[in-house]
Amino acid sequence: MTDNSATTQVYRIVIKASAQAIWDAITKPEWTERYGYGGRVGYELKVDGQFSHKASAEMKSFGLPDEIINGKVIESDPPRKLVQTWHPLFDAATTAEPHTRLTYEIKENSGGVCTLTITHDVTGAPRVASMVPGGGDPAQGGGGWPWILSDLKSLLETGKRMSA
Repeated sequence: MTDNSATTQVYRIVIKASAQAIWDAITKPEWTERYGYGGRVGYELKVDGQFSHKASAEMKSFGLPDEIINGKVIESDPPRKLVQTWHPLFDAATTAEPHTRLTYEIKENSGGVCTLTITHDVTGAPRVASMVPGGGDPAQGGGGWPWILSDLKSLLETGKRMSA
């Protein structure tokens, strides 16, 4: 989806991996530092549990803070569904916006593949709404959810990241 004015944005990808492998790649820090923009997540996978995404050394070199995204877990149903708030702290503009709602749904299909759907409700957060669809150069932070999901797929299916 590329309509930056939409308040609910949906991104979907099919990955040849188990639901557990995808869940682990989303929720475990040793995985999150290996794809997308990197950095380590921390989840308390229970209702009202804390979520934190720490910046990588490369992110910090661009002037980002130690914690780049925070939030709370709303629902955790491993390895099928994770609902959380998502609040980027990239700069004053994103920090000033309200928390958004992010839902990961993993559906197992036949043939050893799963469909991963991200639903991002960005109501009241126009800066985040314009940022998460991507469309710019991923190396410059412009890849958004489509790039993150594609890199995740590549890592899980081949053991390697995409070329940037």
